[in-house]
Amino acid sequence: MNYSETHLRETADIVSKLDPALCEKAVELLALVRARGGRLFVLGVGGSAANASHAVNDFRKLAGIESYAPTDNVSELTARTNDDGWPSVFAEWLKRSRLNEKDALLVLSVGGGSVERNVSANLVAAVQLAKERGSAVLGIVGRDGGYTARAADVAIVIPTVNPANVTPHAEAFQAVVWHLWVSHPRLKLAETKWESMK
Repeated sequence: MNYSETHLRETADIVSKLDPALCEKAVELLALVRARGGRLFVLGVGGSAANASHAVNDFRKLAGIESYAPTDNVSELTARTNDDGWPSVFAEWLKRSRLNEKDALLVLSVGGGSVERNVSANLVAAVQLAKERGSAVLGIVGRDGGYTARAADVAIVIPTVNPANVTPHAEAFQAVVWHLWVSHPRLKLAETKWESMK
C-alpha cells in the first residue's frame, strides 16, 4: 500500500470514530450563544490560526454568529507578544474584548495546550479566563487534547490512528467538524453559493 492509500484509509478510520452526539451537543451550545447575543472567539496557533480565520468567516456568514479570531489582527497580536509575552497574548486580547458569560471560546489545536510541557500556554490562559468569566468553551483538538479537552464544555478529540500523522489529521478534521456545525440545520441561516445555484 502506498502512502496516499494509507493516509486516506486513516482519514476514513477517523471519520468512523468521531462521536456524532458530541457534535450535536456542540451545535446546541453554539445555538444558545447565538440566541443570547453572544460572540464566538476562535483561537488557534500555526496551521490552526489559519483554520480559525476560515472558521470565523463561516460562523459569521453561514450561521449568523458574531465571531472573531485574535490572530487576524497581526498588529495587536505582535504588539502584545512583544510587550507582554506570548503566554498571555490571547487572554489579554479577550479581556480587552470584554469576554463575558454570553460568549464562547472555540479552541482549534493539535495538543490543546499544556503549561507543564510549555506548549500553547496562551491557549491554557485563554481557556482559564473563559471559565472564570462563565463563557462556554469548545474545542476541536488532537491527540489527548491537553488542557482544552479537560476544561471544555464540549471537546471533539480527533482520534489518533497513526501517531506519525497526529498533526495533519487533527488540523484537517478541525475543518471537517466546524463545517459540520455551520451546515447543521440548527445553525445554518444562509445558503452556500454553489448549493443555492439551480
